[in-house]
Amino acid sequence: MSKRILIVDDAAFMRMMIKDILTKNGFEVVGEAGDGAQAVEKYAELKPDLVTMDITMPEMDGITALKEIKGKNPNAVIIMCSAMGQQAMVIDAIQAGAKDFIVKPFQADRVIEAISKALA
Repeated sequence: MSKRILIVDDAAFMRMMIKDILTKNGFEVVGEAGDGAQAVEKYAELKPDLVTMDITMPEMDGITALKEIKGKNPNAVIIMCSAMGQQAMVIDAIQAGAKDFIVKPFQADRVIEAISKALA
């Protein structure tokens, strides 16, 4: 059975890029969210195996959403996505329970490596 993934990013084209990488590599994208608040709702509704979470988003940022999801499900597997130069936020995210992080612009092999490792 393919692993079910929720993609969270406020930029539609970024969601599309990740979705493309994932589906080409046999993962099932079960949902998408454009901000942290939607991410928390969709996580509860869809119960994905893994979430890719952008850090900087309107409404609710990725770190707050990560903490909310982890608060409800300590076993949630979340990988943060960050642009260059967000190291401090990445450290916050890892301390809050993120499994790994991938840097934008996405490199397909790095995305797959991070997800495969997080799900192992």
